[in-house]
Amino acid sequence: MLMQNYQNINTTFTTINLTLMTINEKKIVEFYTAISTCDSNKIRELYAPNVRFRDPAFGLLIGNDVTKMWKMLFANSKDKLNIVYSDITADDYIGSARWIATYTFSKTGRKVINEIYSQFHFKDGLIIKQTDSFDIWKWAKQAFGFRGFLFGWTGYMQNKIQEKALLSLRNYRDK
Repeated sequence: MLMQNYQNINTTFTTINLTLMTINEKKIVEFYTAISTCDSNKIRELYAPNVRFRDPAFGLLIGNDVTKMWKMLFANSKDKLNIVYSDITADDYIGSARWIATYTFSKTGRKVINEIYSQFHFKDGLIIKQTDSFDIWKWAKQAFGFRGFLFGWTGYMQNKIQEKALLSLRNYRDK
């Protein structure tokens, strides 16, 4: 199992043999390294200009909104983001990884440990599509406490989470 561990942006990591990895596996390592160091410029370099990103919190984002989302999340994390990733696999066209993001949710001040499965599509050496999957109810329980426990499984609350995430992104983008 391939794993690299980052602690609060101070890089402490296990040895990775990059020579045995495919080009796109290396791109995925670069991607998670950029997340762990809150480097939105590097993420922008790895994404195609018209990248498509989807996850349970934001829904579908396209192009520049994807990079802006990461930039906003980094700003909200206040450099207290811990990333652990593993199970990186990729060929010439598709790839995947598992990762855990640990951070304080900025709206409530509650600690979140989010286990995520990412799927990537590549073209011409760039990420053209990323789909992140995670248990939104589990996330809501951590982010919102008892209210998330009671209502986080409902479509209504999940839609509200997405609406508020998109509103935050719009407000951040329009600053």
